[in-house]
Amino acid sequence: MAFASDMTRSAPANRGRFADLAGRIARYRLYRQTLNELAALNNSDLADLGICRAQIRALAYEVAYRDQA
Repeated sequence: MAFASDMTRSAPANRGRFADLAGRIARYRLYRQTLNELAALNNSDLADLGICRAQIRALAYEVAYRDQA
């Protein structure tokens, strides 16, 4: 029965790990979505927004991970 009792003790820890993984996946999806949408804009549209094409990755990262620093 040692195995069964060990499993019940680790269940709350596993829930935290899955929640953390789900959060990381959601942030990555937001990063990729933002990156793809900005990359799809033409240079004129980016200029209207005040964005240089070289800034796209940094901006997408900032949007997705701004509170992780």
